Amino acid sequence: MEQKQKKTGWLGKAIVVLLLAAAVLAYFFVPPVHDGYNRIARMFASGDFTVVREFVESYGAYAAAVSFGLMILQSVAAPLPAFLITFANANLFGWWQGAVLSWTSAMAGAAVCFFIARILGRDAAEKLTGRAGLRQIDDFFEKHGRQSILIARLLPFISFDIVSYAAGLTSMSFWGFFAATGIGQLPATIIYSYVGGMLTGGAKLLVTALLLLFALSALVVLLRQLYVERQKKKSG
Repeated sequence: MEQKQKKTGWLGKAIVVLLLAAAVLAYFFVPPVHDGYNRIARMFASGDFTVVREFVESYGAYAAAVSFGLMILQSVAAPLPAFLITFANANLFGWWQGAVLSWTSAMAGAAVCFFIARILGRDAAEKLTGRAGLRQIDDFFEKHGRQSILIARLLPFISFDIVSYAAGLTSMSFWGFFAATGIGQLPATIIYSYVGGMLTGGAKLLVTALLLLFALSALVVLLRQLYVERQKKKSG
């Protein structure tokens, strides 16, 4: 039984490594892939959801599938901003259809991150997320477990993908992680989709500024809580 589990583990690692290697090789040696990824990177860097919307819309009948793939890509390549895709989906497909698309694709992306970390280990997760980002979430995640997942999903400007990778490095079961992810991200997805469906012109800038303020405020609260917990550990 143990030998079978080891064999399955090595097979899983081989498959994931081959897929990642294929993606890297395609980027460097297949011009359309190279140009396409650079275009996507510039699109996210713009911080403008209308750019994402136009990109997705340009694929016509395949727009929903492209959006689904973008959400998974931004999950793996943390910390690209997922909220741009959520806004774009709502603006393009309607708020509730966009919410369903954003929620399901984000769930898929979270699952991919979880299994990459679980199969390949910490070194691979650090290369995909950055060592500093993963270390910052370690103590908080160890202390709060599922609660940290629920909180992180409410922060549109804070990458939850790092938490997904961190979860894969713990003993938490996948289904426990998956359930917490689904529940935690649902309220925010509905709210951002509803807002995103109405964004135009000046309203877009106003809401983006408000969401940024909300995210920064929430981050301050989380960092303060983490600091207090560390002080308690030291005094203990």
